This record gives sequence, structure tokens and C-alpha cells, in this order.
Amino acid sequence: MGHSGRRFDVNLSLLFTELPLLERPAAAAAAGFTAVELWWPWTGTPTPAQAELDALKKALDDAGTQLVGLNFYAGQLPGPDRGALSVPGEESDRFRANIEVAAGFAASVGCKALNALYGNRVEGVDPAAQDELALENLTLAARAADRIGAALLIEALNEPESPLYPLVSAPAAVEVVDRVNAATGLGNAAFLLDLYHLSMNGEDLGQVIKTYAAKTGHVQIADNPGRGAPGTGSLPLEQLLDELAQAGYAGWVGLEYKPGDRPSADSFTWLPAEDRAATR
Repeated sequence: MGHSGRRFDVNLSLLFTELPLLERPAAAAAAGFTAVELWWPWTGTPTPAQAELDALKKALDDAGTQLVGLNFYAGQLPGPDRGALSVPGEESDRFRANIEVAAGFAASVGCKALNALYGNRVEGVDPAAQDELALENLTLAARAADRIGAALLIEALNEPESPLYPLVSAPAAVEVVDRVNAATGLGNAAFLLDLYHLSMNGEDLGQVIKTYAAKTGHVQIADNPGRGAPGTGSLPLEQLLDELAQAGYAGWVGLEYKPGDRPSADSFTWLPAEDRAATR
């Protein structure tokens, strides 16, 4: 199965998690990858000590891996939380405290994409008020991303696994992308197209690609069912990646899957070694 010309990166928040955080970039490099992405690694705090940020930067640099995607603070992931920016009170405050920290770290390692996850709906709070808060915070995040030459990514998750998350379709997420771009005038908000999540929602993936490829800033893949490596489920991922390329998408494809009951390094047999490294 050839993938020449595609740019794959490894999500180090789902793969190589059998290792401490600072050992994961080197493990990805040993498996042949030159690019990685991360959810916010410090789930307990939006503002880790500078020494922790420096240590992660050193681990990335020493491994020769480029960080191509980073989540803003999003609460406990994996876990019950799905984001923080639309949750009134402490969580929203924590997201705001994280904006400049995350953008500063991204700038220090040359990362050009920052993913801002919406928050779950909160019982007793008007959804319109949450959406207003979200737009306010996403506007701040988009401006911070723009200052470092980065895109702000907005992602749709899936309703079966995230029933309280409001963005559970491609149109819903793209509507927020458009709203943020209209509010800032910067044009740097983009859709994070996750084929696994959209398939779980029962969307027509080919139609999503045709409709939204031009607004897509990043792609993530996992097979369905199971959220495993390509070939472990029934999604036609090879065909879908071809369709993305034909629609003009030439960005990163993040491997955001679970390795299963095996070491992460053994989960890449579907991808030839010569197709794992990507030019920075």
C-alpha cells in the first residue's frame, strides 16, 4: 500500500503512551517518523512550569521530530472532558490562561496548528450563552495563533462517545470556523477533519471531503470500529486519503489511533517505512 507524497504524523497522546511523555518523540523517530502531534500534555494545569515546557522542547529537538499540531488546554483527556473554552467559570478561565502559554510553546518549536476543543454542554446553562463564550475565547485563540503564523483548528467529535459535545458533525464545526473568521477577519481558523469521528456520526465521508476540503487545516485518521490502526476496521481509509488529495488537501494526516494490545511501534505495519518520514 503506497502513500508516497502524503505527510503522516503520529499523535503522541494516543500512541507510545506506554512510555513517559519525554521518551515518546524518540520512540516515534525510531519508528521512522519525523513529525508528531499532541493533545495538551499537562491535563492538570494550563500553565506548567517553564522547566516542563523546556524539557518537552528538548525531547522533540533531540529526537529530530517536528511538532505539527498541539491542542490548547482541554481538561482531562482522555476522560470525561472534551474541551474547556465554552464551559463557564473555572474551566473557561483555565483555557484563557493557557492561550499565550500554548501559543508561546508552539512558536518555540515551530508548530503551525493549534486545536481548540469546544466544551461539553453544561446542565442549567443556556447553550446560546455557551456559544457566545466560545466565540469570545476562540477569537482570542485565533488572534494568538495568528501572531505566531499558525492556524486555529476546530474539530467535530462523535456523538456516541461525546454525547454532550455540541459539534458532532462537519457542518456544525465548519459553521464555527466561519463564525470565528468573520469575527477576527484573519482567516486563520480551519476545520480539523477527523475521519474516525465523522464516520462514527454516520456522515458521508466522500461528500464531507468534497464540500469541506478547502476549509480543512488538518486531518486525523483511525479505523472504525475500534479506533485502531488502518486495516483493523472497515473504513476505506486509502480511498478517502486519495479523495482528500484529489480535492486539493496537501497537509498533515495525523495518526490518532489506539495501538491495541501491542507495543505502539508494532502498529505501523500498514505504512511502509519509506512513507513515514516527511520533509519539514
